Amino acid sequence: GRDISKPMLAATQLLAHMTTQSWPDRVSIENYTHHIKQYDKAAYAIEVDLLLNWFWPLLKNDDPSDEVRNSFHNAWESTFQLFAADTSVWVLRDFHSPNLIWLPQRQGLQQVGLIDTQDCVLGHPAYDLVSMLQDARVDLPDGTQDQLFKHYCKCRLEYDEHFNKDSFKAAYAGLGAQRATKILGIFARLYKRDQKPGYLKHLPRVSDYLEQNLAHPQLKQLADWFNTYLPATQRIYNGAIM
Repeated sequence: GRDISKPMLAATQLLAHMTTQSWPDRVSIENYTHHIKQYDKAAYAIEVDLLLNWFWPLLKNDDPSDEVRNSFHNAWESTFQLFAADTSVWVLRDFHSPNLIWLPQRQGLQQVGLIDTQDCVLGHPAYDLVSMLQDARVDLPDGTQDQLFKHYCKCRLEYDEHFNKDSFKAAYAGLGAQRATKILGIFARLYKRDQKPGYLKHLPRVSDYLEQNLAHPQLKQLADWFNTYLPATQRIYNGAIM
């Protein structure tokens, strides 16, 4: 019930500011060197397959055919290309409300505390913005996503006059679709394999995010696949909850 607009604005600016820094692909601590992997096409593809491997069988009580799988993979090809061109940053992949800590006693961007960074990869800066603004577990107030997206773009332009808002918006939609697709699979797996039914309540929210992202014109091929094989009206699980 508290007003979180100031922390959210600060967290958004932090993500924009990260693009001004150079991020290494390895970090050495004492005698150990940790290698940070690239968040690339191969990783994206493995993640979206979670939808076919877990969410599809949950809904349809059957495995997808080879035709469905092949068409699914083909539909993602053009979408993956949207993520290629931009500054590469450390992508935490869990940049969302439970992992953001507001520290008002600090100054500036250091007021935003971050935890849960062990899955960090090097990738497109839009991913963590999507993680926060399309929170899988929490509904943000109406208009907040649009407001903070505009704030991010304003900050990026202040840091870099060559920032291209249109290409970033396309990447944001594409990564939003990728993330929503992955999460539908993960939450189905948490329910089916790990017997955690609490995640089922989040499926409609994540499905709504997916629909929102698929509306971007550059995701038409992917949207056509979902409209053919898994439209929004069918992305509802009506089975018994354990």
